[in-house]
Amino acid sequence: MLLDKFSNPVFQEQDIFNMLYKGQIEYLDQIIIDPSIDTSQFEKFVKLNVSTELDISKVEFDQICQTDWFMPDEYKTMDIETFIVDRSPKENLTRIVEELEEYKERNMLDLLRWLKYFVDTCRSNNLVWGVGRGSSVASYVLYIIGVHKIDSIKYNLDWHEFLR
Repeated sequence: MLLDKFSNPVFQEQDIFNMLYKGQIEYLDQIIIDPSIDTSQFEKFVKLNVSTELDISKVEFDQICQTDWFMPDEYKTMDIETFIVDRSPKENLTRIVEELEEYKERNMLDLLRWLKYFVDTCRSNNLVWGVGRGSSVASYVLYIIGVHKIDSIKYNLDWHEFLR
C-alpha cells in the first residue's frame, strides 16, 4: 500500500481484492485508488468511487480530520461530559468542570470521544498503551478517560500545563 502526500493509504489491486475477500465492501467507496490500476474488473462486485488523491490544502485536510472522526457512531454521539463527571469523585468536580470548559472552548470534545474509543479498543484487544508522558498527565480528564494512569490531583499537577 502506498501513501499520498497527506499519508492517506492509496490502495492497489491486491488491497482491493483483499477487502472484497474479507467482505469490507462498505469501505471501498471511501478509499483512494492508485490511478495506474484498472478498476473495471471490480465493477461486478462494487461501485468504486475512484479518487486518485485528495485535492485539498493541508489546512482543509486538518479541518476534515477535526470534524470527521473515524469511530463508531456510539462514540460520536456519546455525552462525554456526563461520562467523565459520572466517573469522577465528587470532591474533584470543580477541577473536572474547569478542564471540560477548556476542552469545550477549544472544540476538543470530539477528541475526548475518540480517545475514549481508542482506550476501549485497546482494552478490548488486550493492547498496552502508555501510562502517561509529558504534559498530558496534568489533565485529570484524560486520567478519568483512561488515556494515562497518573492522578494529576493526587500529585498536585496544574492542568494548565497541558492546555496552554
